[in-house]
This record gives sequence, structure tokens and C-alpha cells, in this order.
Amino acid sequence: MIKIPVKEGESIERALKRLKRKTDRTGVIKEIRLRKQFNKPSVLKRQQLIKAKYVEQLRRKENE
Repeated sequence: MIKIPVKEGESIERALKRLKRKTDRTGVIKEIRLRKQFNKPSVLKRQQLIKAKYVEQLRRKENE
């Protein structure tokens, strides 16, 4: 669990901004969204393969 101590004299908005930044860095929200629904391992592998092909195409275009 992420804890953000609010410093003396610090506004709530500032503390919320620090909380949001920390959750983005740790990937908590992304993990929650992934766990909302079960995906079969074969589907995950297929998605990773498609993403890898896409990234490879981008790198090839960049090198040309």
C-alpha cells in the first residue's frame, strides 16, 4: 500500500499530486486494470507477439 505523509503546511492538492505521481511510477493502476478481467495465457502471448512485431517495424523504419 502506498503511503503519502502530508507535511505540515502542505496543501491537500499537492499531496494528491504526489500520490498520483507515485502510483504512476509503481504501475499500481495498470496492474489493477489488468487484474479486473482474466486473460488466457495464449491471448497474452499473441498480444505480446503483435506488439513485438509493431515495435520491430518502427525500429526498421527509423534505421532506414
